[in-house]
Amino acid sequence: MSAALSRTRYLEDLVVGETEELGSHIFTADEIKTFAAAYDPQPFHMDEEAARASHFGALCASGWQTVGVWMRLRIAAKARRDAELAVAGLPVPGFGPSPGFRNLKWLKPIYVGDTVSFSSTLIAARPSGSRPGWGLVEHLNVGVNQHGVRVFEFVGIAFYERRPG
Repeated sequence: MSAALSRTRYLEDLVVGETEELGSHIFTADEIKTFAAAYDPQPFHMDEEAARASHFGALCASGWQTVGVWMRLRIAAKARRDAELAVAGLPVPGFGPSPGFRNLKWLKPIYVGDTVSFSSTLIAARPSGSRPGWGLVEHLNVGVNQHGVRVFEFVGIAFYERRPG
């Protein structure tokens, strides 16, 4: 078990400023086109020639695809952490739902072949005023491409269980 996961982490145990690496994803032409066809059918997401003629200059991923990849990696990271706690015989604190997010920014296009690494940094944690036994956490979620350029960010908000008793 990793040192960061060596104990159960209730709201009171969280450390503002702590960053969790969620993982990386390589964006391929096929998946960009498939996602766009289903959810965001803009020419610069679906056709290389149309994309070259656009202000992007090349095929690029939908911002909504970026959000979807972030969510998949966020869920997988939580599942890994919960599994480690369960194997160690520790309780798994409750998490969610999310009352929303703010400041969603798609800062730079994500092109075919880009590898984006996602992370989540705790920026605030406080007891909930309306939900006993729970608190609210805020995370700055970012995606950085293989060149070290931030391409995506937003602040996510979620309920997080407080220590019992």
